[in-house]
Amino acid sequence: MKIPFKYVRRNFVARRLTTAITIAGISLVVFVFSAVLMMAYGVQKTLIATGSDDNVLVARKAANGEISSIIPSETANIIKSLPQIARAPDDSPIASGEVVVVINLPKISEGGISNVTVRGVSPPAFQLRPQVKIVAGRMFAWGAREVIVGSAVAKRIEGAQIGKEVKFVGNQWRIVGMFETGGSGFDSEMWGDVAQIHDAFRRSGSFSTLTFRLQRRDQFDPLRAEFERDNRLQEFEPKIEKRFFEEQSELLATFIRILGIFVTLIFSAGATIGAMITMYAAVANRTAEVGTLRALGFRRRSVLGAFLVESLLIAVTGGAIGLFLASTLQFFRVSTLNFGSFSELEFAFALSPQIVIASLAFAMLMGVLGGFLPSVRASRLNIVNALRSS
Repeated sequence: MKIPFKYVRRNFVARRLTTAITIAGISLVVFVFSAVLMMAYGVQKTLIATGSDDNVLVARKAANGEISSIIPSETANIIKSLPQIARAPDDSPIASGEVVVVINLPKISEGGISNVTVRGVSPPAFQLRPQVKIVAGRMFAWGAREVIVGSAVAKRIEGAQIGKEVKFVGNQWRIVGMFETGGSGFDSEMWGDVAQIHDAFRRSGSFSTLTFRLQRRDQFDPLRAEFERDNRLQEFEPKIEKRFFEEQSELLATFIRILGIFVTLIFSAGATIGAMITMYAAVANRTAEVGTLRALGFRRRSVLGAFLVESLLIAVTGGAIGLFLASTLQFFRVSTLNFGSFSELEFAFALSPQIVIASLAFAMLMGVLGGFLPSVRASRLNIVNALRSS
């Protein structure tokens, strides 16, 4: 099948106004589509970066997240004694029993209240998470009502800056430092001494979760077998920390995708109709040209292919523009409610090769749907009648 590509290229440039309007509509739809996928991927990327492949996190099986999990101290001690857990030079387990709670604090500029995660940690927590870096102030003192805040919290929460105090559960907590973790979910948390958090929230005798380092990665399966074999550990489940936080991101990411794609489909219907109108107008204005192509020996399917290629070219151009505009969102960070922790999570829009491919494929689909019927009409024009229209 021979397709007159020079004819397609000439008409793409010649009819600038109608082509530009159609391209603008498609680019807007692709921008929204890409932004939704980038938002969902950004949430997943942020939460996955929170965990490590070297760490194991233990939570209660029935818990939906860290805040709804409870591990008694006696059970935590049993877990710490398992032979698969890595040991420090003093033979103490590299494990951190942590209390995770959510408090309400006012936002700086947006108004209203924000849910903030407070994590009570023990000293091994910083060995387990070397990405936690104090970038301003100092580390909190163990045994004191002091906390350090993630960079996202310091930026958006009123009174959460170094030297100030925040009040929760009837106590004043002095902020002495700010930390960063390279864009992980920990940036949206406050950290303090687990003993002090225990006391303030009256959680003595239990932890939310227990995180520890394995001696070797290949010991995870023997560790899981220990949990299945010991009746005292039947209610608890060990997971690779990265996998745990990945699962936490799935509900929110899926919700964002479903809601966003539903809205995008509504917009895409308008863009597809716009492309169809543009191509129908092109067929009506080029009846004589179609007749000339047929007279020159181009078959019906060649004419159909020419108009379909033109529609695809318009769609791909609009898709590329929309994708380029969406890619600029990577420079922005936003926050949303994390369904797993019921606290605000700051994240950045993130672009991936899969999103690029999906966005361009979506644009091409609109081009095919919008251009197919007009292309069929053009291919069915009678040669004699088409030439007489000139």
